[in-house]
Amino acid sequence: MIHETTRLTNKEVAAWLLERDGFLILTHRRPDGDALGSAAGLCAGLRAIGKQAYILENPETTERYLEYTHNYLPPPDFVPQVVISVDTADAGILQKNAWVYAERVDLCIDHHASNTGYAAYSCVDTDCAACGEVVYEILMALSGEISAAATPLYVALSTDTGCFCYANVTAETLEIASRLVRAGADHWRVNKRLFRTKSRARMALDGALLSGLRFSHDDRVALALVTQARMAETGVTEDDLDDIANIPNQAEGVQVGIVVRELPDGSCKISVRTIPGVDANAICRKFGGGGHPMAAGCVVDMEPEDAAVALEIAAGEALGM
Repeated sequence: MIHETTRLTNKEVAAWLLERDGFLILTHRRPDGDALGSAAGLCAGLRAIGKQAYILENPETTERYLEYTHNYLPPPDFVPQVVISVDTADAGILQKNAWVYAERVDLCIDHHASNTGYAAYSCVDTDCAACGEVVYEILMALSGEISAAATPLYVALSTDTGCFCYANVTAETLEIASRLVRAGADHWRVNKRLFRTKSRARMALDGALLSGLRFSHDDRVALALVTQARMAETGVTEDDLDDIANIPNQAEGVQVGIVVRELPDGSCKISVRTIPGVDANAICRKFGGGGHPMAAGCVVDMEPEDAAVALEIAAGEALGM
């Protein structure tokens, strides 16, 4: 739902936060490292200046990210005075237990061009590679103290940039990452845990998906199909599926990589990754989703094979074929 939103700069958000207290921070469904890292970083930064701040527990948080949020969960009797969302472009994708707050989000901090302006106030910087960058700038304007937030913000930046390998990385992204490391971010442990460690089940799934990639449109489109049957066969869990969206793009010459993942309820989660000049956001908008120019997603109520065909057609259209 689109509302009238008042746009704030980073400095204006800092002043706005200083005048308020009793914060509850929300994330989106199937939260990634940027959402959870941004939430934990913001919560830590607010607590560092004496504010009362909590993160609403997200039931879909996978095991690998729990350590970054578990210390910030609210007590049962907490009643928020201010509700903030991070890394969430639309109220419709808020975590399900946050829907009660969907009409009263006071501030949205985000970096998606598809942001619908659903909050009363918003701070959206589409030039940032990760929402964690926006949170970093706000905390610097707020107090200049980021040591407590360093590790979760590093998680945010590193996960939304593929450990700083994606085309969305800028010189500023790398500079902020350097400052976070100087401030005490546990970068080696984060990198090892999130980017250099896979379960045997995930390795088995990777092998199956790589050998079964579907190529179309002169091999410029590659699609991986992850069915519930395949997940059961390999034994993967939700925690194993982090970063799976980038598997098709590993093939030489691929300009549009697509992952179609069947969800337990029968719908399919779509992840699209593209090269510069091919709009992933436009592809996913056709199916009610969105995101960034080179990384976007959506959920479709289709059978896996039907979804795969529909996405292959949309990818071809995006390539002018």
